Amino acid sequence: MEKVRIEEIKELVLNYIRKEYIEEEGSEITGETKLISSGLIDSFSMVPLLVFLERSFSIKIPPSKATPEAFDSVNNILDLLSQYLEE
Repeated sequence: MEKVRIEEIKELVLNYIRKEYIEEEGSEITGETKLISSGLIDSFSMVPLLVFLERSFSIKIPPSKATPEAFDSVNNILDLLSQYLEE
């Protein structure tokens, strides 16, 4: 993926996570922030995030790839998305 597109996608995913999962105003998350292993997002909350990604990018992520490790940071999510997005 192009550098510009990666940054746009990263911001889109970060904004979604901030809106849906961050309760405290001003809590800072980055591409490296642990989402699952820190408890910020639980395994049940992964499902709406997966649906958001699939709908936003018109892709289908197989259940075998939608693992807690793949969703543990925005950077991990970008790595996962790069496997399904066309160049």
